[in-house]
Amino acid sequence: MKTNEILVIDPIHDLETLRGLASETRIKILGLLHGEARNVNEIGALLGLPQSTVSANIAILERAGLIRTENLKGKKGTQKVCYPVYNELVIRFANEAKSKQDNIIEVEMPIGLYTSYEVSAPCGLCSTEGIIGYLDVPSYFLDPGRVKAALLWFEKGYVEYKFPNNSLYKDRPLKKIEISGELSSETPGTNKNWLSDITLWVNDVEIGFWTSPGDFGDRRGKLTPGWWKLEGSQYGLLKNWSVTDDGSFVDGVAISAVKLGDLSIADHHSIRVRFGIGENAEHPGGLNIFGRGFGNYDQDIVLRLYF
Repeated sequence: MKTNEILVIDPIHDLETLRGLASETRIKILGLLHGEARNVNEIGALLGLPQSTVSANIAILERAGLIRTENLKGKKGTQKVCYPVYNELVIRFANEAKSKQDNIIEVEMPIGLYTSYEVSAPCGLCSTEGIIGYLDVPSYFLDPGRVKAALLWFEKGYVEYKFPNNSLYKDRPLKKIEISGELSSETPGTNKNWLSDITLWVNDVEIGFWTSPGDFGDRRGKLTPGWWKLEGSQYGLLKNWSVTDDGSFVDGVAISAVKLGDLSIADHHSIRVRFGIGENAEHPGGLNIFGRGFGNYDQDIVLRLYF
């Protein structure tokens, strides 16, 4: 499968990604996947490794955001197919990154600072210290304590964030917009095989959806506080939507023909970003959004503008 994305790795902040690369076996797996998707059995046969070893390393690469996997029906049951996410990996140290920072504007929005919402139960919010308001009562999404939210969830609906449109203050054309967040499906308890089509809208334009494979509770999230019960959602997957003049992508994989020009960015003083479950979703499996202090990634919703 063709990818056209370059991952720039900051060796200070992207330690999880570097750990994913710190293995000869995992480097070989990435090499096999370069330009071609393969299933776990194929990878094991080509590398002369048992399936258990391949599966363990695939899991590490997926957590690091370097590959994505899908469970597809095969001739003999279900097979896990692995796809590369990035076409090129670049490690950039701070002195070099500093020279490039003028080409990127990044804004991180706390997940509780949504400007509009419409959700249905089961739903709720919590901070790193405890539950905010009452569970399964949509009106508590207006609770002032929502500004401290580090995890929010709902079955149907959306939350929308309003970012400042910093592109208005640049004298160079906008080349790409990127939105990232840690997400998963939502079901009472957890279920690793609970599909959900999670959609992103920008300025009311539907960019496209990513199908979350499940609501993960097999282990505690790296950042998830100890008071949060293991029966609750523990972590998500870090997903990156991007829109360029060539179309729209999730983790470098094309999802729609929506282009930058379709978003009318220059016509507004803000950029409205909406995450939700579409009314016609084939898999309406709910949504968890993880912020700082919950899940596996210490970030909220991040918007990046590239010039």
